[in-house]
Amino acid sequence: MNETPPGPRADRTRARLRQAAIESFAKRGFHGTTTRDISTTAGVSPAALYVHYRSKEQLLYELALDGHNETLRIMRDSVSPSDEPIEALRKLVHAFATYHATAHTAARVVNHELAALSPEHFAEILELRREIENEVRAVITRGVESGQFDTADVQLTSASLVSLGVDLTRWYRDGLSWTPDDIGAHYAQLALRSVGVGLSL
Repeated sequence: MNETPPGPRADRTRARLRQAAIESFAKRGFHGTTTRDISTTAGVSPAALYVHYRSKEQLLYELALDGHNETLRIMRDSVSPSDEPIEALRKLVHAFATYHATAHTAARVVNHELAALSPEHFAEILELRREIENEVRAVITRGVESGQFDTADVQLTSASLVSLGVDLTRWYRDGLSWTPDDIGAHYAQLALRSVGVGLSL
């Protein structure tokens, strides 16, 4: 693998390539995008991409890795150990949905182009996705054990809530009447209803 050149200029170039890849993958799909598409969008020569990334797949992998790690960080930061299950689930789902709405283009790419990853990279991202679902499952389990939540299948409910948040990247766009915070608040209420907590929507 090529070594990443040090320094602010290299960092700026990498950032431009990453943003160009997000835009290109979102527009054409991974397989419909060429490295020339990415480099042209980034405003660099085709050869420059290979100075920073050994392949188009490596670029997708790093986008997916960073995106999933950021999702985990946001989810974990959203909930305090002292939060009661109802408040914890509200905060967790609000943070998850708001993030996916705010970064909807990048999130759509890193969630829906994963089949293009190598088996090794896909396995790594899959493990992060399990951790994301486990964050939701842990809160729901606490709620069930405390008698505050009522759901027949904690695992299925957790998977459904994660899927609901991820899928909004298919349709959410900038300029809609709903802000990311509106989406987060509504999805949080939907999550609480899914575990038997009655709220007015």
